[in-house]
Amino acid sequence: MASTTTLAQEKLSDTYSQHTEIIQSKVLGEERSILVQLPKSYHTNPDKVYPVIYRLDGASNVPLLTAVIERLQHAQSAPEVIIVAIENTNRLRDLYPTVNQDPRGPVGLGGGGAKFLDFFERELIPLVDNKYRTHDFRVIAGASAAGVFALYALQAKPELFQAHIAYSPAVWWNHGASAKSTKEFIAKAKTLNSYVYMNIGEEGGDMRAVYDDLHQFMLANKPKNLTLVTNAFDNVAHALTSSAGIFNAYHHLFMPRAMPVQAFTGELDSITDYYARLSQQYGEQIAPPEQVIRELGYHFVFEEDDFTTAIKLFKFNIELHPKSADAYNGLAFAYERNGQYKDSLQQVNMALELSKEGDAGYDFFIQRRDRLLPLVKGTQS
Repeated sequence: MASTTTLAQEKLSDTYSQHTEIIQSKVLGEERSILVQLPKSYHTNPDKVYPVIYRLDGASNVPLLTAVIERLQHAQSAPEVIIVAIENTNRLRDLYPTVNQDPRGPVGLGGGGAKFLDFFERELIPLVDNKYRTHDFRVIAGASAAGVFALYALQAKPELFQAHIAYSPAVWWNHGASAKSTKEFIAKAKTLNSYVYMNIGEEGGDMRAVYDDLHQFMLANKPKNLTLVTNAFDNVAHALTSSAGIFNAYHHLFMPRAMPVQAFTGELDSITDYYARLSQQYGEQIAPPEQVIRELGYHFVFEEDDFTTAIKLFKFNIELHPKSADAYNGLAFAYERNGQYKDSLQQVNMALELSKEGDAGYDFFIQRRDRLLPLVKGTQS
């Protein structure tokens, strides 16, 4: 196991903390420096665990990554994360899995990707997992040569990371060796429980041609369960593709706490499946919120005119939240709109039993009950 030393702790802001770890790597035979940034709630919520983003090419990438993740968190569309930034010593050696023989590039460099990935698996990840409160959702992200390494990690250790982000990966390297190996891996994989984000900038020549070929192959041969998200930024320089793509990369990766309408297949299992996957990403048990299911039911009333699906959703909401007056009122709403006044009155009475004067919604429940009483009498006369 690598030896470590905490060199310093400094505040990025009032609530983020950063720690520098020095690893005496036996795998690499050298000393490596790692920056670990802990999320805002880390010290105030001692039982909470966090997903980890491993960002290649060092700490200079942390501020922008932090800003994007924080904005997504404010929209309830990403969890808090631990960020691990790995500083370079010999970048081309570590990040390219093959030695370059293409005379258009630096001939004879590269080839250390396998050893560098071994360093992740045997030393870096165990250190982070043992010293910090992580859970088993890991992201690896990098640009250019580091993007090649992210794609290599997908092939060599597909279960080590759950998401692979490659900004403008330099897959032209060594006569397109990285693109070829990625295509071979994708072609053989029948199912792949992973997420891949790739983009490209205003590249030309073989850089663009090899990337485009890989991109089209992956779209045409995408294994089951692989989420593939890509962007092309024709007016963005190679060095800026990580800045251009970072929002899309993480916006599509992390699931919002409020399940989107599009995620509902018409079957209730799609709701439980969504929140099971969300819980796995966030590292905490997250049940379907009452308001989310209720709003989904309202969608099928107002937008789809589908009372059968809406009523099914409202009933499911009551099963999940039997003590919620709002859940019963949601079902009462659907029944009333569908002309089932007696059923609606029964549900709104349940809502009233679970609430009291002064509660939010109580007066509205009273209004619904008073509106329904003559309608029910009218149907009985």
